[in-house]
Amino acid sequence: MKRLPFLLLVCLVVTACASSGDFDALQRDLGDVRQQTADTRKEVDLLKERTTGVVREDSLSAMRDSQAQINSRLTEISNSLQELRGRFEEYKYSTEKSLRDMASERELSRAQIASLESQVRALKQKAGPPAEPAAPEKSEEASKEAPPAAGKGGASPTAEEPRKETSGAKTADYDAAYQLFREKKYKVSREKFEAFLKDSPEDKLAGNAQFWIAETYFAGKDYESAILAYETLLKKYPDSDKSSPASYKQALAFVEIGDRKTGTTILKKIVEKYPSSKEAVLARKKLSELERKPPGKRR
Repeated sequence: MKRLPFLLLVCLVVTACASSGDFDALQRDLGDVRQQTADTRKEVDLLKERTTGVVREDSLSAMRDSQAQINSRLTEISNSLQELRGRFEEYKYSTEKSLRDMASERELSRAQIASLESQVRALKQKAGPPAEPAAPEKSEEASKEAPPAAGKGGASPTAEEPRKETSGAKTADYDAAYQLFREKKYKVSREKFEAFLKDSPEDKLAGNAQFWIAETYFAGKDYESAILAYETLLKKYPDSDKSSPASYKQALAFVEIGDRKTGTTILKKIVEKYPSSKEAVLARKKLSELERKPPGKRR
């Protein structure tokens, strides 16, 4: 019995010793684990710092690239604005210059027209009864009025005078006057046309009659009287189908008397007013001829 307690005591001591050793081991293991945990945390923190630094660096690089793109785009926009501003200034200058040129041309045209009207009035004052030539030459412009074909530089009406609605007697008088013109009997023809106008001033053929009166003067080389007669047609019968031929022949008459400036002005007006007419074609041709040919003496 005495040995039992002793054995128990020994067992307790041994157990206590064993438990103390295990506890120390456990503490050491726990210390190691704690140290490893601390080391792991340090590594994690270090990795976080490195990762954050990389992210920040990437973000800064991206921001720099974006800023560079924005600056480049702004530069392009600025250059485009400068180019547009330059084009606008050029367009503005061109427009203003065109307006100034148009204003100058308009004033020049007005001055030329005023000069023309002044000369016509002077011619009216000077004009006297024309002397009919004994045997007038067939001029280029006269030949174009009579068949078969047009002469150089003149209008070219058809061989037959177009008929308009009028009474039989009046038509007969008109046809008789026109036939005399074709036969180069200019003075008698003119008298017949003048009688026709006196009797029928409002007839539909009145404008045509006035045109042929002017033509009789032109064919007889009485250019001053022809100018006045053409002017009467243009003023009194502006809607006549003979208006454009009358303007053209009046221009030629001015050239014939040595007034190339007025003749040129009228030719240019014909091109502007009747651009699709045959007279416009002839006017352009005559203008080109006058540019090449130096002014001559008055005939």
